[in-house]
Order: sequence, then structure tokens, then C-alpha cells
Amino acid sequence: MDYDFSNKVVLVTGASAGIGEAIALLFAKLGAKLSLVGRNEANLRAVAAECEKQKGVKPLAIVADLGTDEGVQKTAKETLEYFKRLDVLVNNAGIGVATSILHDTDMQLFDDVFRLNVRAVYYLTKLLAPALVESKGNIINISSAAATMVSTGGVPYSMTKAALDHFTRLVSLELAPKGVRVNSVSPGITESEFVKRAIGVTQEQYTQFLVNISTKIPMGAPCVGDDVARMVVHIASDHSRLVTGAVVVIDGGYRFSGPTSPSVITSSR
Repeated sequence: MDYDFSNKVVLVTGASAGIGEAIALLFAKLGAKLSLVGRNEANLRAVAAECEKQKGVKPLAIVADLGTDEGVQKTAKETLEYFKRLDVLVNNAGIGVATSILHDTDMQLFDDVFRLNVRAVYYLTKLLAPALVESKGNIINISSAAATMVSTGGVPYSMTKAALDHFTRLVSLELAPKGVRVNSVSPGITESEFVKRAIGVTQEQYTQFLVNISTKIPMGAPCVGDDVARMVVHIASDHSRLVTGAVVVIDGGYRFSGPTSPSVITSSR
């Protein structure tokens, strides 16, 4: 199945590492004109350079904190000023936190998770929706199996992903008559630095965690960033022209494994 994005402008948030990096690289290989957003300038520019190597198309790299309204506004403004259009919006940026209702949680931390994982997605989508209507484009939100699986130790994060999935359904209905599709891609256990940071473990501990958790995944292995990227590209393409309002799960069957221990269903960025 052929994919060609050479005439498409694609915006990927959280593009400086993990799933976002994998998504950016795959779109670059397929010829897309990329707007890449991240907070870590060094990492973001390194990813942009790797993307440019694929087809010789230099991405627009936007260093911005989408946890702020200013960062969201900057992202929308610079993308549209530079490319004059937008075809695909990939809302990937997100943060996780390992905590529960019984922990002495700083409510600022709770607010930070919701601000980036939910508010930023809502606001950026709102600002860019007119451009997507004009191009008959589509939106892909990167969610998580945490949205539906019951676990302990990650309450705020799981709540944000449940909200994101319903946001997908709501906005898909609103924008469908305008020719814009909106979908979620929902990874399960995914190898990344994101999870290691969220649950506060060493590399050795994280490696052992992946070995242990793989025994609970029916297909025997966690996701990698490219698994998610391939699904994103497929949904963004014309091969999925009537797919909207869907939550596409990529987890090797992990959602059937039952309740989990703290933070183990946190997906990556």
C-alpha cells in the first residue's frame, strides 16, 4: 500500500523524542512538509535534521511549551505563516505522573498534566480547525490504553486520556460535515524514555519491567514508536478516507490482561 504525503503539511507536537520522533521521521520518509514542535531545543533540532535527510525537505522546528497558551498560539501562528496551510495535525505532546488519590499530590502537578494533555490539544485544535476545514485535512490524537484500562498509580494521566478519546469523538462529529476526520491512536505498553521518567526508575529497572510486562501481553511484546507511527500514517492517508471518530488501539492485546500495577500502562511521547 503506497503512501504519499509530498503535497501535505503535517504538524507533529512532542516531536523531539519517543513516539513523536518516530511519527515525524516516517512522515518525512513519505515526503511530508513538517512542522515539528517540542520543548527540548537540542533534541528537536536533531530530529528535524534527521527528517531533512530523508527527502531533503527541511522541517519547521518550533520550540514551544504547549502547556502555556502562548506556546499553543506560537505553534499555530508560525505553522500557518510558514506553510500557508495545514493538512494533518498530530496532537502527540503529553506528560505523565505516577500518583494516586491517596498520595499527597501537589495539585499543581495535576493541573500541569491536564493543561498539556487536554487543554493544549483543545486549544491547538481550535486554532487550526479552520485551516484543516480548508484543506479537508484530518486530526490524530495520540491517546493511551490508560484511557480505558483500570490501574492504580496514574489517576490524573488516565483521566486525561479518557477525556482525549471523548474529545476525539465529539470533534469528529462536529467536523465531519466539513470534510475533516478526527481519530485517536491508543498505544499500550510502549518502549520509551517517557515511561521511565514518569515512574522514576533506572534504565536497568525499566529494562526488567519491559521483560516482566511482556509476559502479560498476549502477543508477547510491547510497542515501539514505529508501530504507532505506521498506524498514524495509515489513518492520515486517503486509505482511511471514511475513518473518523475511531479510537484505534495498538497494544498486542494488553487491554485484555486485567488490572495493572502503578503506571504500567502509560504510553510514550
